Parts: sequence; structure tokens; C-alpha cells
Amino acid sequence: MSIKAQAPIQTAASTSSAASPLKAGYLSNLGKDIPSGLVVFLVALPLCLGISLASGAPLLAGIITGIVGGVMVSWLSGSQLSVSGPAAGLTAIVLAALQTLGSFQAVLAATVIAGVLQIIMGLVRAGIIGLYFPTSVIRGMLAAIGLILILKQIPHLLGADTDYFEDMTFLQFDGQNTFSALSGALRSFGWGSALIGMLSLGLLLLWEKVLSKRFALLRMIPGALVVVVLSIALSSLLDLTLPVLRVRPEHLVQLPIVSSWNDLLNIFTQPDWSAFSRSSTYTVAFTIAIVASLESLLSVEAVDKLDPHKRATPTNRELMAQGAGNVVSGLLGGLPMTAVIVRSSANINAGGQTKVSAFFHGLLLLTSLLFLETILNKIPLSALAAVLLLVGYKLTKPALYKTQWKLGWQQFLPFIVTILAILFTDLLKGVTIGLVVGIFYILKTHYESAFFMRATPELQGTGVYHLKLSEHVSFLNKASIVRILEQFPSGTHVIIDGTESQMIDYDVLEAIANFRQTALERSINLELRGIPLVEVIGH
Repeated sequence: MSIKAQAPIQTAASTSSAASPLKAGYLSNLGKDIPSGLVVFLVALPLCLGISLASGAPLLAGIITGIVGGVMVSWLSGSQLSVSGPAAGLTAIVLAALQTLGSFQAVLAATVIAGVLQIIMGLVRAGIIGLYFPTSVIRGMLAAIGLILILKQIPHLLGADTDYFEDMTFLQFDGQNTFSALSGALRSFGWGSALIGMLSLGLLLLWEKVLSKRFALLRMIPGALVVVVLSIALSSLLDLTLPVLRVRPEHLVQLPIVSSWNDLLNIFTQPDWSAFSRSSTYTVAFTIAIVASLESLLSVEAVDKLDPHKRATPTNRELMAQGAGNVVSGLLGGLPMTAVIVRSSANINAGGQTKVSAFFHGLLLLTSLLFLETILNKIPLSALAAVLLLVGYKLTKPALYKTQWKLGWQQFLPFIVTILAILFTDLLKGVTIGLVVGIFYILKTHYESAFFMRATPELQGTGVYHLKLSEHVSFLNKASIVRILEQFPSGTHVIIDGTESQMIDYDVLEAIANFRQTALERSINLELRGIPLVEVIGH
């Protein structure tokens, strides 16, 4: 039994603003969106390839996923700034799925089913779960990703790591962990890659802190583009003049060559249609759907907080957009996809304003697949690592830690626990641990805010206690109410007032009913106001 609150009235201010872009429109923001899309493309290209390798999938599966995420999902999504594509958080799931189902074609079938499940989740409005992630946990996730980017990209910056480019977990696929890989990089690095990486990082800082602020024309040119062009030139120069310092092939972007129409057609892999009749396929599909949905909701929540215009993403629409993307990706031979925070934050930091930037990055991925392989394969990974290092720093600035500390332990502890948990596990496990800590403080708050108690002023000398219940009293408040009821001394007058409560949970009502039965034995005069009587089972 409970007294239910009325449904809140939805006002225009409470509806999502994500469906509409900036008032200026898409065309007027092309000057910012096109350069931003180029930056995202330069970051996304090696990530798509690397995640394919780490997943045990064909190399171009990640590129296909990135193209679908950029060209299609960008318009289906309600987010203006998030970028979708293959995600590091799904690599372990795809690897396990390959072993369970026996072939990549069967995994494609599971990906299609997972997409359908996500569409259904969006239709039944399951996206509301994204609204229940505490701000402290989201900020902790962003800060942790920033730290991971810094730690993981240093080996690439120094040309000492052949691991894939977006290895976001503490325990890596090559048997090392974050710190052992970092230690190894400091002991044995490639001089050519390190030179290009350090020069790229210095140029990026100079471009952002000095040149772009001093010269208005340079603000239109993304620093990442300048770095990439110069890194290709410098790498070619080292090849010609100092071969001993040349960048090793494994530390360059490696994109397969498509030289004919047949090569292009052979890129696409069809699902194994017979896998739709096996129960194991649906188990894998369910796992992909749940993990991909959670990671997408976390990412768009984080993107909304980074968005300078503070636009809100409709989460149910996001689930349906990601589901449609996974259906198409699975049919074309791509990997499962999510909204990805690393690429999205790069988009925001590069000045992206609308979903045109994500769409343009998808077009560039498609163009690179068809025409630009030779040029792109000359880009040193150390230059791209420099770009990601700067993105990582912006996500985990010292000022963020200072701000969270000033908010008190209730905000700082979930924040710092989330960071540490993500650093030493992975994204989803870390966020889960952070949520547990956040929920502890939520329970503590509920425990402390169930009621207001005072001695009635005009009757203070007669031992009268007035226990006024809050507007909403849930089962989470039961412990604190039972504790205070047990503390009332004998011979007092107790008023339990629920006249202003819109909802009182049955568990709390049962506790009050139990107290009512024992009050006479304790010589307590009990007065109930607005408290419905319930039958106590067992009495």
C-alpha cells in the first residue's frame, strides 16, 4: 500500500533540446564542423583499424563500422556532437563471441540481432537509465579516460608500442598492463617516432596556446591537421636523409589497399544466416546489446556535459539509432558499435558544433577506403598520439579535481573511486564500482531525510514528539524510521504525521504498524495523522 504522488507536469523547458541544432543552422556552422570532422577522422582511422585487430575480426570491419556510425547514425541520433563507431569496450566480447560461435559471420548475425534488441529497448523507453548516472561518476569517467589516453599514448608517442591504438583496459592483449607498457616504452623507444611525436606535441601546444590566439586566420585551421601534414613530411625526410631514424612500418597507419571494384566488393562480409537458428547466437546478441547500450548512454551523458551549448540527448532515440547502426553494420560485415567518448571529446575539443562534423568524418573514412590509402599509410602513429595526449589532458585537467574536492566527500569520493576503478579495470567495470559508491551516498541521504522531528513548542514540557514524514518515503527510509521509533522513551506522546506525504512505502507503513502494537506496552501514547493502517502479516 502506498499513497502515490501525481505525475509531474511536463513543461516545454523539460523537453529535450537535442532534436534542434544551434539556431544558426547546419550550413552556417560548416566553418567549424568541417575542420572538426577532419580531426575526428584522423583520430578515428587508426582506432577503427586497431579495434578490428584486437577483436580478431577482419581489418576492414572497423572501418565499415566507422563509416556506418558517421554517415548513418550521426543523423539518426539526437546528439549533435557524439561520434559512433567500433568501441574498445566491446573487443573482449567480440573475441569471446568468435570462440563461442565459431566464425566471424556468426558474430555478424549476433550483431544484427543485438541491433534489433536495442531498437526494441528504445521503443519501450529503456533509455531512461541514462538519467540515473550521478554527475560525479560521469566526471570521474571523463577524467579517467583522459588519464588513460595520456598513459596509453605515451608508448605510441615514443614509438615503442605495437599494441593497438585504443587499448583502454589496464590488462592489455599482449600480456602487459598500462604501467609495464609505459616502463618498456621509456627503456626502448624508436628515435624517429619519438622525434616526430615530441615535435607534434610541441606544435599542437604552440598552435593552441599562442598562434591561433594571435592570428585570426589560423583559428580556421585545426592544429591536428597541421601536425599530420608536417609529420608525413618529416617522416619522408628521415627516410631520405637519416634512414637510421626512419619510422618503422608498424608505427605507421596501416590501411589495406583497395585497387579495384572487386576489391571493394570483397570488403563486405555477409552474416551466417544459419546462426539465427542457434540459441548461443541470441545469448551473444543479448550481451552485445546490453554492453553497447550502457556504453552509448554513458558516452552521450558525458558528451552532453562537455557540450558548450549544454544540449540534452534523447536517450531512447539514441538506443534506436545505435540499434539501427548495428543492424546495418552487421549486414555489411562491420563490428558492433557504440557512441564513443574518445572520438566525441576530440570532436568537441576541435570545435564541432553540429552532427555535420560526425557525418563528415564518416565520409572521409569512406573516401580514405577508396582513394587515399597510400597517403594515409604514411601518417606516423606518434603524431596521432600527440593529438590524443592533448585531448586526454583537457579531459583530466587539475582544475577538475580541485572543483570536485570543494564539493565535499559526497561528490569527491565517487569521482576519485570511479577514476581508480577504470584505470585498473575497464570502462564499464569502473563505472559500476563508481555507481556503487554513489548509491551508498544516495542511501545515506535517504536514510537521513526520511522525516523531520521536533518537540511541539507549546507542549515541550509534556514529553510530546512530533515526527513529520517527508513527501516521499520509500523502503530506503525504513531503517532510519525504525531506529527513531525505537528511541522514544516510555511515557511520552508521539505524533507520526503523514499528512503531507504523497507516497509512503508499504515497508514503512508496516514498521509503523509494528510500533503501534508495541507502543501500549511501552506506555507511549501514539497519534497517527494521515497514516493508512495496514495489516501486519503474522499478527
